Amino acid sequence: MTSKRARRAAQETAPCRITVCRGCCCGDPRKVPGVDHAGQTARLRAAVGDAAQVRASECLDVCDQANVMVVQPSAAGRAAGGRPVWLGLVNDDDALADIAAWVRSGGPGVADPPGVLDLYEFTASRRVGKALEG
Repeated sequence: MTSKRARRAAQETAPCRITVCRGCCCGDPRKVPGVDHAGQTARLRAAVGDAAQVRASECLDVCDQANVMVVQPSAAGRAAGGRPVWLGLVNDDDALADIAAWVRSGGPGVADPPGVLDLYEFTASRRVGKALEG
């Protein structure tokens, strides 16, 4: 049994989380040809190391932005006011490297993202955003 104190300590030190969409369009070579989709997730996991948990998700419902990733802040980032950052059209290794470097530097709320990530960032609808948070 885990004590409340241990759970609280784990929550306070929780790393960033990166959710990689691998639903109907993201991860589909017919929608986004020329991308090693499975390899992309593996390379991202290797690049962020212990700085983030990388998980695959079913469709995040923003198919026009395939491939989609959401970078959620660490506990420290949330405490500093960081919010989830939605990134779309993440279809090349340069974008993965920028995301990984940002997350290793602290991610949302802790470190500013590399300027080029502004080109990938978009605002998801409230409905879509709440589905990921809930």
